[in-house]
Amino acid sequence: MTDFQTIRAGRQEIAVRKDLRVPMRDGVMLAADTYSGVDDKPRPALVALSPYGKELQALALTTPPQRRPSPMWDGCIEAGDIARVVQEDYVHVIGDLRGSGASEGEHIGNYNAGGVSLGQDAYDFIEWVAQQPWCDGNVGMIGISYFGSMQVLAAAERPPSLKAIFVSGGHYDFYETTYHGGVMWFMPRAAREGRGGDSGWAFTDGVKSRMLETFSPEEIKEKVAERLRDPDVAAWPNLVHVLNYPKNHEAWFDIVMNEVDGEWYEERNPITLAPHIDIPVWLQIDQGRGWTMDGTIELYKSLKGPKKLDIGPYPPMQSRPFIEEHDKMFRWYEYWLKGIDNGIMDEPAVTVHVEGSRETVTGAQWPPKDVEHKSLHLRPRRKLSFEPELMGAEYAAPDGFYQAPLTVTDKVEILNWSTAPFTEPTEMIGQGAAHLFVEIDQPDTNLILRMWDEAPNGKRQLITTAYLKASHRELDEERTTEGDPHHPHTRAVPVEPGRIEEYVLRVYPFAATFLPGHKLVVELSNAEPLADEHNALLPPDAFHLPVGRPVTHKIYRDAEHPSRLVLPFTTVKAPDAAR
Repeated sequence: MTDFQTIRAGRQEIAVRKDLRVPMRDGVMLAADTYSGVDDKPRPALVALSPYGKELQALALTTPPQRRPSPMWDGCIEAGDIARVVQEDYVHVIGDLRGSGASEGEHIGNYNAGGVSLGQDAYDFIEWVAQQPWCDGNVGMIGISYFGSMQVLAAAERPPSLKAIFVSGGHYDFYETTYHGGVMWFMPRAAREGRGGDSGWAFTDGVKSRMLETFSPEEIKEKVAERLRDPDVAAWPNLVHVLNYPKNHEAWFDIVMNEVDGEWYEERNPITLAPHIDIPVWLQIDQGRGWTMDGTIELYKSLKGPKKLDIGPYPPMQSRPFIEEHDKMFRWYEYWLKGIDNGIMDEPAVTVHVEGSRETVTGAQWPPKDVEHKSLHLRPRRKLSFEPELMGAEYAAPDGFYQAPLTVTDKVEILNWSTAPFTEPTEMIGQGAAHLFVEIDQPDTNLILRMWDEAPNGKRQLITTAYLKASHRELDEERTTEGDPHHPHTRAVPVEPGRIEEYVLRVYPFAATFLPGHKLVVELSNAEPLADEHNALLPPDAFHLPVGRPVTHKIYRDAEHPSRLVLPFTTVKAPDAAR
């Protein structure tokens, strides 16, 4: 077992095995590095798999953790703290997925590789690790974001040696990861191609577009022309470039070409696969990234085995190299991989950090408390109130804004409504809805809603968000309930200009207490400000495709058009401040 070289990390000596070849069942070889203690003994292994390159992950040994907005923050160093893993007496195994880095094979499409599911490759990889003399046969997994999604895909294949997983900050429903409410999000491009603080995939010639592999050049030309007829896409230079030169942007080309949900996104959807998972799963997510909270909670509800849900505090972006949550992770693996009864399974299944009060709430399910959905109505003079508006539209004239495209101006127009200062702590935990009666003068627009906690000194913290492309307004009637709307996003239906429509936006899950003196402020726009209190915490590419045409918006909030927020209150009494 002494087939390694040694390196030093601080006072610790680490055994390193470089460029191991891991055979897949079809003969393709994946590449891996391992890190462990130098004494010859088998240990439990923690496996990390991604297309970001194993050499990049090795920077965790030499780069101190960086937080946004540090320019040294690299969003792809996500496999965990190698030295800490070794110190806790595990083998850290970092592998390159098929078609990336030093591995063989092709990577085509979403969570597939040359027709082979990445979950299948993960199965073969894990079972190979379990059979090595330096592993004691017990395997877990490690890593956030893409690494986290890989854990779910692996667990769904049920490799016998995979005893538990600990997933932090994963992305699951891939359509929901790339289009929020039907509005394109640029962050996946950053993760793939290396933009705005991300190194991107360790691309090889084996990374290919599913669309280019599926359709003829003539069909691709026709589909590209159709996509460029979308004025939002045609106005954005990067997307015009992607569509004209798809071989330079294989994976991102597929996302741009698939603007509605369907087969391409569902081919390996981790949430769809979750009912196959019966091993212990710990899911962790921080607030401030509402869409990943939504997917994390949906995944949690679908799991069949022992499970925990841990929702942490704002802000949303963890450090790189990733080190947060390691204490919890090692307790989890101490119990499930080393057989040490440390009491972790006697603790509540769901743990939620509540912003504002800074309290921790626990329970047996999500939400961890009983909630009552109550409405806060949009009222004249930019007010939010529990009381509905009694006047008709002829007296309660609509609020409105005109947004020119960002090709013309960099000013983003924002409407806002707010409660009066709260007089008592008011807690909300769960997901909600925004019912907005809106008239536009174009066939489409974006509706972007952001909810803030504003302190008496004017300082603000983002609480949650909601997005909806107007043409995606159709509701999934079977899944939608009060305060919990869902949209199929399987087709786009243009809006009739000049017609007042009710748009129901899904307000992403959150947990917050509004303290006395604080206000709840809701903002509505059709684009995002280029910089504000929240965006400064995110990588530069973490914004959404703006509308590419000028649009006038009228927001009706009168007796016939009850525009309102439906929010999950855990307090029964309606606070006086919002009346």
